[in-house]
Amino acid sequence: TAGFLICAIGAGLTAILTDDLGTAIIILAIGFITMLIACPEKKFIIITAVLLVGIGVILVVAKPYRMLRVKAWLDLEAYSQDESYQIVQALYAIGSGGLFGKGLGKSTQKMGFVPESQNDMIFSIICEELGIVGALILIVLFVILLWRLLKIYQRTNDLFGRLIIAGVTAHIAVQTILNLAVVTSLVPNTGVPLPFISYGGSAIIMLMAEIGMVISVGRSF
Repeated sequence: TAGFLICAIGAGLTAILTDDLGTAIIILAIGFITMLIACPEKKFIIITAVLLVGIGVILVVAKPYRMLRVKAWLDLEAYSQDESYQIVQALYAIGSGGLFGKGLGKSTQKMGFVPESQNDMIFSIICEELGIVGALILIVLFVILLWRLLKIYQRTNDLFGRLIIAGVTAHIAVQTILNLAVVTSLVPNTGVPLPFISYGGSAIIMLMAEIGMVISVGRSF
């Protein structure tokens, strides 16, 4: 319980001080999933889940620009020149890729049309250049990675080792799902990069360190 409270406080401070709700959501997800393993009491889990939803609603309502993003998500066309511009352009990129894409490096949407095309919106460029087939291959690779992490988790007997693996798996899974959901406009826009793919040196270092910890735990059993 104490560990999860620390995690929740850290997520809250991240959302308030840095205005980074996406990272806060990921931190809370990691804390919640590890809590499920360390303390699998249904009553406590339900209460915590309700509190998390309540905190999330408060954080969204507290900032006018976040509410504006929700409104833009509900009506993309009405905000296509401002708040939903990035998502609309990303959807154009996804749609123009077709089945096999325009070819590697031949994207036109990344030439100033899709903001942050090398970062949060890189999946839309992958769809444009490699098509639905390329996008599905990438998703399958993520699924294989998560499956392998779960296999290591299943054969680990140590609780601390399991918590490490669960935290890493939750991080990669939640961040990947959130990024893909944002790019395809399944959820309101929030800045979350795609693990291992989006531009960013410090991010890839941390992800590789996490994978290294999982491998270290796996080799011990």
